[in-house]
Amino acid sequence: MKRFVKRYLIDAMSAMALGLFASLLIGTIFGAIGMIPHLEIFTTIGGFAKAMAGAAMGVAIAFSLKAHPLVMFSAAAVGYAANAQGAAGGPFAVFIIAIIAVEIGMLVSKKTKIDIIVTPFVTILVGGLLSVWIAPYIGIGVGYISKFIGWAALQAPFITGLIVSVVVGMVLTLPISSAAICQGLVMTGSVIAAGSSEGLAIAGAAAVAGCCAQMVGFAVISFRENKWGGLLSQGIGTSMLQVPNIIKNPCIWLAPTLASAITGPLAVCVFDLKMYGVAINSGMGTCGLLGPVGMILGWYDKTNGYPGEVTALHWIGLILVCFVLPAVLSLIFDAIFRKCKLVKDGDMKLEL
Repeated sequence: MKRFVKRYLIDAMSAMALGLFASLLIGTIFGAIGMIPHLEIFTTIGGFAKAMAGAAMGVAIAFSLKAHPLVMFSAAAVGYAANAQGAAGGPFAVFIIAIIAVEIGMLVSKKTKIDIIVTPFVTILVGGLLSVWIAPYIGIGVGYISKFIGWAALQAPFITGLIVSVVVGMVLTLPISSAAICQGLVMTGSVIAAGSSEGLAIAGAAAVAGCCAQMVGFAVISFRENKWGGLLSQGIGTSMLQVPNIIKNPCIWLAPTLASAITGPLAVCVFDLKMYGVAINSGMGTCGLLGPVGMILGWYDKTNGYPGEVTALHWIGLILVCFVLPAVLSLIFDAIFRKCKLVKDGDMKLEL
């Protein structure tokens, strides 16, 4: 069992997170740079990187499993198919399907004189069939999470702020696409987004708060283990890098999650933050700074229909909710859990 957990839930998951970072997330950062006038070429480059997310994750998983070259290269097609068919559950679909396809591919690899045909044929066939048969159901399963978030988005502001912040933040850390969920739910109040409403604008702001709490929270509480590399890779990359460590010790997830339970209600009930930018940014957090940047763009783009004036309270709230409070609250909660010996040094060490 320990060997199984290490091979699949730790090594493969760690590699998949790196594959995701080297494609979708770095592409997102390029996209953010491309928003600067005269640097639009970065948006194009970022689009290429994001399109390869599934393939990158598939190859990364194969690499972690020490697959033979033909199996590893075939895993690119498997990862692409699983990610495409899995919709919002794409990364999780890649994780499950790539492991199965790679392991079966390894059973035939280098066993015949026509290995160059047999190995990629078997690996891609297995991965392709599973992508068609299983990945959509993984997407449907994630859809139930989406429905719950959609229900929470229509509740009283405090309830919306609490539930949406916590759930979307946790989804961001898991191998599930929080951005796709927020986009699918049209989590923005923009008048150019069909089906939008003030309730969804509030939910979008809560989602930004929850995602920022996870990313900034993990970045600061693991600084002693991961230093500046870990701070940047989690703070503007992804908190998903911590999933293997969460599997080993779930208590490390408590601090940023509790922080999100505070920042979400504060965002919508105290600072009156609302998301009127592009809905997908509600699920990005501080990845490429797209969460807070998306909210700012929504304030000043007149085509979005942002109600009222942007005040100093909004700016103070945005800075506190997205950066300061997640760091401070997570450090406080983490210190408590370390004092209670629920978390210890080394629990959040990343293999970067």
